[in-house]
Amino acid sequence: MRGKGRVRRGLLAVLVVLSVAVPVSGAARAAGVPAPVPVVGDGMPEASADGLRERYAASRDGIRAAEAVAAGHGDRRRAAALRAMAGPERQFLSFDGRDGGRAVEVFGDLAAAERIAVLVPGSDTDLDSYDRFRAGAVALREETGGRVAVIAWLGYATPSALSLRALTAGRADEGASRLRGFVERLGATLPAGRISLLCHSYGSVVCARAVSGLRVSDVVLYGSPGTGADSVDALRTGATVWAGRGGGDWIADVPHVRLPLVLTTVGFGTDPVSDEFGARVFDAGEGGHSDYLKPGSVALRNIGRIVSGRDVPGHGVSGVVRGA
Repeated sequence: MRGKGRVRRGLLAVLVVLSVAVPVSGAARAAGVPAPVPVVGDGMPEASADGLRERYAASRDGIRAAEAVAAGHGDRRRAAALRAMAGPERQFLSFDGRDGGRAVEVFGDLAAAERIAVLVPGSDTDLDSYDRFRAGAVALREETGGRVAVIAWLGYATPSALSLRALTAGRADEGASRLRGFVERLGATLPAGRISLLCHSYGSVVCARAVSGLRVSDVVLYGSPGTGADSVDALRTGATVWAGRGGGDWIADVPHVRLPLVLTTVGFGTDPVSDEFGARVFDAGEGGHSDYLKPGSVALRNIGRIVSGRDVPGHGVSGVVRGA
């Protein structure tokens, strides 16, 4: 009981810090940049090379329109970022530049893919930080190769890491609804593809709320603060659930409790790498919170093996997977 009391006091201390940090961080974040209504909806195109090319071209037109609006607004940094996103080699299934931005980008040949990895980001991911998110997707695609497609799914408004929202499930509930719809459409369009959800940090809360009954083969939680579920069984999924945490990840110091307050609950409960949770625990090396998809890392190597359906050396339920 004393241990639980200390954890609760620790979480309350975090809340006090955030109550001070939130106004400061909110003021520091970039002001919203106006953008036009998207030209492409959330639906999936025909699963053919021609159908996807048409969708990518339409999304490119939408990005260019958003670039023009950003330039007219005087935001040269956003305009330059959008100009790069509209490059002829980029493959976006959808794009929305409003409210921080939403984007769904494909790496690899989606029409021919036998395995599909959907990356779900955590806090502080938006158009201004998109290149960092994209770099992980590129690294994973290079690690897996073959007939694997990687999708960087920035489909929801992620919370700021220095905000109360990062400790509650509100943004995750919105994201889960959108993620579930996307994966259902993806599975219906490409029924032969084996889909894996790769869920980083707060994204693991999104995945946990979306995955019940969803047709996915693997759910990979990394850098997770918890999922809001007490165990793998509580996720109600037939997928294999994996969990990993780097030795240098500060998320290990976040209290793994759920604390009911008057209007909400803060914290996400059981540690996904604990025996109690019951996931297959893979070795994520010694990296920090943003290093899981870093080229050459142990974490990327093992996540690539999971996505590709290859053996992960020494894996077992709640047993650490040691990378080769």
